[in-house]
Amino acid sequence: MMSKLLLICFLFFLSSSHLLSSSFSFSNSTKLCSHGQTLTLLQLKNSFSIMHYSLFGYCINSYPKTKHWKEGSDCCSWDGVSCDLVTGHVIELDLSCSWLSGTIHSNSTLFRFPHLQRLNLASNDFFGSSVSAGFGRFSSLTHLNLSDSLFSGLISPEISHLSNLVSLDLSQNYQVAGIALHGFDSLVQNLTKLQKLHLSGISISSVFPNSLLNRSSLISLDLSWCGLHGRFPENDIHLPKLELLDLWGNSNLGGNFPRFSENNSLIDLALLSTNFSGELPASMGNLKSLQTLDLSNCQFSGSIPASLENLTQITSLNLNANHFSGKIPPSIRNLTNLHVLDFYDNQLEGPIPSSVYGFSSLSFVRLQYNLFNGTIPSWLYTLPSLVELDLSHNKFTGHIGEFQFDSLEFIDLSMNELNGSIPTSIFELVNLSSLKLFSNNLSGVLETSKFEKLINLTDLDLSNNMLSLTMSVHSNSLLPNIQTLDLSHNNISGMFSWNVGKDTLSYLNLSYNSISGFEMLPWSRMNTLDLHSNLLQGPLPTPPNSTFFFSVSHNKLSGEISPLICKVRSMGILDLSHNNFGGMLLHCLGNFSKDLFDLNLRRNQFHGIIPQTFLKGNSFRSLDFNGNQLEGLVPRSLIICRELEVLDLGNNKINDTFPHWLGALPKLQVLVLRSNHFHGHIGFSKIKSPFMSLRIIDLSQNDFEGHLPEMYLRSLKATMNIDEGNVTRRYIGDTYYEDSTVVTIKGLEMEFVKILNTFTTIDLSNNKFQGEIPKCIGNLNSLRGLNLSHNYLTRHIPLSFKNMKMLESLDLSSNKLSGKIPQELTSLTFLEVLNLSQNHLTGFIPQGSQFQTFRNDSYYGNPGLCGFPLSKRCTTEEVLEPSQEIEAEFESRFDWKITLMGYGCGLVSGFSLGCLIFLIGKPEWLVWIIDKNIHKMIVRNKMSTHRRGTRRS
Repeated sequence: MMSKLLLICFLFFLSSSHLLSSSFSFSNSTKLCSHGQTLTLLQLKNSFSIMHYSLFGYCINSYPKTKHWKEGSDCCSWDGVSCDLVTGHVIELDLSCSWLSGTIHSNSTLFRFPHLQRLNLASNDFFGSSVSAGFGRFSSLTHLNLSDSLFSGLISPEISHLSNLVSLDLSQNYQVAGIALHGFDSLVQNLTKLQKLHLSGISISSVFPNSLLNRSSLISLDLSWCGLHGRFPENDIHLPKLELLDLWGNSNLGGNFPRFSENNSLIDLALLSTNFSGELPASMGNLKSLQTLDLSNCQFSGSIPASLENLTQITSLNLNANHFSGKIPPSIRNLTNLHVLDFYDNQLEGPIPSSVYGFSSLSFVRLQYNLFNGTIPSWLYTLPSLVELDLSHNKFTGHIGEFQFDSLEFIDLSMNELNGSIPTSIFELVNLSSLKLFSNNLSGVLETSKFEKLINLTDLDLSNNMLSLTMSVHSNSLLPNIQTLDLSHNNISGMFSWNVGKDTLSYLNLSYNSISGFEMLPWSRMNTLDLHSNLLQGPLPTPPNSTFFFSVSHNKLSGEISPLICKVRSMGILDLSHNNFGGMLLHCLGNFSKDLFDLNLRRNQFHGIIPQTFLKGNSFRSLDFNGNQLEGLVPRSLIICRELEVLDLGNNKINDTFPHWLGALPKLQVLVLRSNHFHGHIGFSKIKSPFMSLRIIDLSQNDFEGHLPEMYLRSLKATMNIDEGNVTRRYIGDTYYEDSTVVTIKGLEMEFVKILNTFTTIDLSNNKFQGEIPKCIGNLNSLRGLNLSHNYLTRHIPLSFKNMKMLESLDLSSNKLSGKIPQELTSLTFLEVLNLSQNHLTGFIPQGSQFQTFRNDSYYGNPGLCGFPLSKRCTTEEVLEPSQEIEAEFESRFDWKITLMGYGCGLVSGFSLGCLIFLIGKPEWLVWIIDKNIHKMIVRNKMSTHRRGTRRS
């Protein structure tokens, strides 16, 4: 029986083998792909060109798949083509990452494959193509991927007809303007089988559709950067299969943290750069499968919940740039799979939990810009995979510990209160590329030879500490890849001979040390060289030709400037101020570099004339020649410096008339001509609106004469109607270099090391101006300081001064002003300093507001003034004396006919009354009547003035 069964099986095997062989021979002799499909695919291939390289970074494996499509072979075997094994129909095209370039027109042969089930055209260059109605013809399509292929225009609403779609990915096509005819709502309603919906970067501009949260089949939902707005639904989310929810970049989408049921599979949740807010609920502990949580740059607040301990699978935790407060919960020790821990820029405080173990995968720790204090916990020094450690801008104290592993590439412990020396283990971190320890209290002697092993270091910042430096003989070969080196604000002294990074260093800051000199400046790629505030002596060292920023200010350098400086044609900022340089200024300084923005030669001993030639099309933004011995005329060629914002020629010997033509410079904000030999009338300008951007003008201590320049005062628009609430406050200057100036304000000569763009002042003091003060000066209602002292100004203080509501300092001393101090000046509530001394002012000193704070010296030298704070009391006549405005009004209403009638009657009455007093003496009843009437007159006069003021307003 057994032998018969074996025989039957053997015969069946032989029969089956023959049939399979016959079938195999048939399949080799017959092509599965039809001739028509082959031609259609070849036409599709020819409609595109092949790029020589892949433009896209999303491709792991990219190559030109259509390159080997050739007639004569079975198209079902071509790269990217799959066919139905029974019918031979093309059912899948995967041409992703195929280097294709061209336009998919509405009549493209692509749309001649009605049986397609999967279509992937991702990561190609179809610039100018739209997601047209043709894509809606694939009724059998289950997977469509057009991502990252430069599609543009509107998405055809026919896309929502693909009711069998399981996966739709149109993401990363940033030129797509949206879905036509409310297509997003139709798409959500009709595509009920969707498991994956990725529309990142597509402009939807819609509220988040509630119906999406009812799709139990949904696995992956990416609506990042889609312009969603409104509030995210508050109801519980019951999507048991959902693994990805990405709403990144919808800045107008708000709501509370989504509430997920316990039955969830969420792996990746991204709400970064949205407007979600509120506290994190304890229910976030339900996300037990979560691996990535990114809530950065939102509005979340409150403490970090202890339920965080349930997220044991999480690898990346990003809570940066929110408003979280309180301490890091100790339960964080349970998150042993963490790879990224990022709490940057919150208000977290207290010490970091100390009893933490087992973070074997933790690579990135970012806790900067918080309020953490205490010592750095020891476990942070023992992480075997740590690549980046950033604890900067906190309040950590104590010593820096010794690192146990050399995996670190980035360390930033700056802006803390750490002390002691730099640990030796840091110099063993062979992978380290960036080390920032600036602004601590670190001390000790730093030997350059210690850097021997840090061959990958590119960025070293040890500034603002108390370190000194010892340079070894062979230290120049160290740090072969260093690019930026900042040792400023330390205790480095003597000759600096550490010529590290000769071919790589581009930024070197040694300012605020006690360095006396250099052997050479050998750096061939130097961009920024800051040596200011040292003890450098001797001639000016010539910077490398590649230098853009060069500062040696506040040193003891001397001699003439070498012409070699004019060969540094890349120079953008040159600061030689506060030294002992002398000699004539090089003529090339005005034209050697078209990129020169800022030239500062302040406080030296240069003499001769200012360079007369400035390069056409130059970039000068700031020119500071203050405090030298320059003479001659102001160069007329300055008129071509169209970008000029600051011109300071003060404290020289320039002999010229007012350079009115500077009024044509559209960006000029600061003009200082003080302490020179300028002379003559300022006069008028032919320019329609001169000096419209000027906000600081100092013409003091010259020989200007004539009337105050009313025309110019009327055109200073930058000192009028500044709405500081809507002005971005910044300092005048560049990213690295900021302008400074010296002004006399509030009675003191003050140096502004930075000039705020809202600061305004006018100083015309110590000249020979005469005549009255123009009323138009009151229009400068954003002016902070006004100094017209030591001139020959006459007549009254204009009532229009009451309009200068922002005025903090007013100096009109040492003139010939007369009349009363206007009571209206008491409305200047910001006024801190007032000097009206040495004039001819009379009458009662106004009381109230800031006037209660001014002392005697504000009014000294005006014998006609009375009242507080002076010891001189006011008489009845001085109190009764009307202001000029009242006098003018009285005169305008005066009727001489009525006066003459009253005069006759009064003469008789007065003569009779006089005789009576002469005979019987001074009667007490008459004195009482007169005193009472005087009091009534005072009250009536004040009430009348108040009523007239009310009617005028």
